[in-house]
Amino acid sequence: MPRRGLPLQGRVRWLFLGLFLLLVLLLFAYLLECTPPADVSLILPGETYGKEYYQALLQEQEERHLNRAASLKRQIAQLKQELQEMSEKLKVLQEKKELPGVPGLADKDQEPGDLLEYLHSQIDKAEVNTGARLPSEYALVPFESFTSSKVYQLEMGLTRHPEEKPVRKDRRDELVEVIEAALDIINNPDEEDGVEDDVPMQRQTYTDGHFTEGLYRTERDKGTLYELFFAKEDSSSFRHVTLFRPFGPLMKVRSTSVETSGMIINIIVPLAGRAETFSQFLQNFREVCIQHDRRVHLTVVYFGQEGLQEVTSSLEKMSREESFSNYTLIPVDEEFSRGRGLDIGAHAWKKGDVLMFFCDVDIHFTLEFLNTCRLHAAPNKKVFYPVVFSLYNPAIVYGNLELAPPVELQLIHKKDAGFWRDFGFGMTCQYRSDFLNIGGFDLEVKGWGVEDVHLYRKYLRSDVIVIRTPVSGLFHLWHEKQCADELTPEQYRMCIQSKAMNEASHSHLGMLVFREEIEAHLRKQAFKTQSKTED
Repeated sequence: MPRRGLPLQGRVRWLFLGLFLLLVLLLFAYLLECTPPADVSLILPGETYGKEYYQALLQEQEERHLNRAASLKRQIAQLKQELQEMSEKLKVLQEKKELPGVPGLADKDQEPGDLLEYLHSQIDKAEVNTGARLPSEYALVPFESFTSSKVYQLEMGLTRHPEEKPVRKDRRDELVEVIEAALDIINNPDEEDGVEDDVPMQRQTYTDGHFTEGLYRTERDKGTLYELFFAKEDSSSFRHVTLFRPFGPLMKVRSTSVETSGMIINIIVPLAGRAETFSQFLQNFREVCIQHDRRVHLTVVYFGQEGLQEVTSSLEKMSREESFSNYTLIPVDEEFSRGRGLDIGAHAWKKGDVLMFFCDVDIHFTLEFLNTCRLHAAPNKKVFYPVVFSLYNPAIVYGNLELAPPVELQLIHKKDAGFWRDFGFGMTCQYRSDFLNIGGFDLEVKGWGVEDVHLYRKYLRSDVIVIRTPVSGLFHLWHEKQCADELTPEQYRMCIQSKAMNEASHSHLGMLVFREEIEAHLRKQAFKTQSKTED
C-alpha cells in the first residue's frame, strides 16, 4: 500500500534543490561581479591621459565593485535566512502530514512553494502596476513623503509634528537603506532597466545629494512601498526607482527615467470676485511659473461681471511685463460653481492631452511642487491628490505681534501654524484624458465641497492608481470662510467643519476659550506682587 507522505516528500526535495541552485547562482554572480574585467575600450585612439585620470578611474571602479559586493552580500545573507525559515516551516508541515488521524492537514493554509512567486504576488496586491478598486475615500492608505532630512506625515496625534526629522533610529536607518538601495540600482543598472552600459567615466553617477523626494506607505497585509526620485542639479530628467519590502528583504520593482522637460501643466483656477487675492496669486505665479519654470499654461474661469475688468487688467499687465502669453481668461455669466469652472477649463484646452492642476486662488505653491505634480501623474495610470498644508488665522497665530509677518515667512510646517488638510480633495494633478474618461465632475452639485469628493471616489473605484500624500510645497493661505444659507445640510456641515479647523491649533483655541480665566489669574498675580511691594 503506497504511503500518503511520499508525494509531499518529493515536493520538499525538489523545493530544497531549487533553493540550493538559486543560492549557488547568486554566489556565482557575486564572484563574477567582484572580478574587475580589463577594459581596453577606455583608451581611445589619439587620446592620452595623465596619471590622475587613471587613478580616478580605478577609484571609481573600486567603489562601484565594493558597493555591488556589499549589496550582494546583504542579499545572500537575507536569502540564507529565508532558506532556513522556509526549511523550518516545511519541516513542521511534513511532521503534521505524518501525524495519524489528521488527514489533509498539510494542505490547509500551506505556504507558497515558490518564494519569489509569493513576493511578486505581494507586489501585485500593493498597487504598484495598477490601482485597486476601493469602496470609499476612507479606504485609501495615503503615502507619507520625505526628503533626505525631513518626513512629512499625516498621523500626528498630540505629540508628533507635521514636519519631523526621523528621530527614531529604526526609521532613520530604514530611509537611509532605501536611498542607498535605490542609488545602487541606478548606478549599477541591469539590462531590464533599459540603460546602456556606457564608458564608466561618461555614465552619470548619482549620490544621495541628488535625491529630490520620496514617498512611502505601509499596508499591514502587504508591506511597504517606496517611490524615490533623483535628479542632477538644474536638470529636468529624473530617475524614478520603485522599491517594495513585502515584510521581508527589500526587492527592486523597477528603475526608469522620467523626462519632464516637455510636460506642460495647465493650471486651472475657477474664480468669482476676490480681485485682491487673485493679485497675490499672480505674484506667486510670476515668481514660480514664469521666472523659473515656464512650462505652464494658466486658465482662469471667471464667474460674473463684478471684478472681471480688474482681473483682466491684472492678466494683461503680467503679460506685458513678463512677455508671457500662455494664459486663457474665460468669462462665464453664471452663478459660481467650482466643479463647473474646472470642467469648463478642462474642455477649453484644444491641444491634445495635457497635465492639469486644479487650483484655488488662495493656494501658494513652490517650484518644487510643479515637478512633484509632473512626477506623480501619468495618463491612464495614476492621478495625484496632494494633501495641502493649511495655514491658520495669522491674527491668532501671531497675536503677540503688532503685525503678522509677510506671507513668505508664514510658510512653515509647525503645529501652531497650520495642519495637513487631509479631508480636502480639491487640489489635484491629473491628465485631461483621465478626467474625461472618468466622467468629470457631477455638474448637478452646486456650491461648496461635495463635487471634489465625488470625483475622487470615481478614481478610487477605477483601475487608476491614486497617489495621496502630504506635499511640502503646497500651502492653503488662510481666509475667512462664509457658509451660505443655500447649501444643503451636508454641504453646510462640511463648510462649518472646515471653518472651525481653519482658525487655529488646539492649544491656541484653548487659550481663547479660557481667556477670561487666564486674565483673572494674571490680575490676581499682579495684585499679589503689588501688595508685597507695598509691604
